[in-house]
Amino acid sequence: MDTLTLVIILIILVLVVAFLAMAIRIANPWERAVVLFLGKFVGIRGPGLFIIIPVLNRIPYMIDLRVITTSFTAEQTLTKDTVPVNVDAVLFWQVINVEKAALEVKDYQGSISLASQTALRDVIGKTVLSDMLTGREAIDAELQRLIGSRVSRWGISILSVEIRDVIIPGALQDAMSMQAQAERERQARVILGDSERQIAEKFALAAKSYESNPTALHLRAMNMLYEGLKGGQSTIVIVPSTALNTMTLGDTTDGCAGKNDHVRKDQ
Repeated sequence: MDTLTLVIILIILVLVVAFLAMAIRIANPWERAVVLFLGKFVGIRGPGLFIIIPVLNRIPYMIDLRVITTSFTAEQTLTKDTVPVNVDAVLFWQVINVEKAALEVKDYQGSISLASQTALRDVIGKTVLSDMLTGREAIDAELQRLIGSRVSRWGISILSVEIRDVIIPGALQDAMSMQAQAERERQARVILGDSERQIAEKFALAAKSYESNPTALHLRAMNMLYEGLKGGQSTIVIVPSTALNTMTLGDTTDGCAGKNDHVRKDQ
């Protein structure tokens, strides 16, 4: 076998190896290959090993079928009550139709990000600040519905949307803090006033009971004197005579004082 023949065989082997290297493709379990034949869509290949015809076939996209997380923001967006806010959110989405994702939109990932930002601005403009701070679940559901309706024709499924943070101006934060403090003080005063009303009602009921039962009033007065004198320390209790007459104690108070205690009528 002459040298020319060996060179030709080597060239043929190199071409065959190069052809096989270009023809054999491998797709990961989470990937799908979009295959074109002379510029026309012919199908989806993968996962695993598959073969294409070099030059005639082309793979413009390898589509990832895993759940993808995309962060997006809306800066200095006015709420319905004209409050500028910065909102950070995260989007969880997945490709469910590889053909639509490859053929219906040029850059489906960038398009999803822009569609999410637009939807977030629309929702913020229709929501008052208080609802945005306290009703995030409803806003998340509305965002998921709105974004899903825009990207469903691209073969994309929106799994969930979550608002991570709502940033409001510092001056407004101070005003809201003062408002919350004033509200807490108002509630405390209301509770205190209600307590005073309940105490007054109890005293009124007690007065009615004592009015019809002088003996009970006398015993209660004696108990009050005893509570004031007990404790082992010398105490002087000055009681006006009118109070003694009202409580019908008479001279019985002398027997209630301790050894070192004194009860004096103030005429």
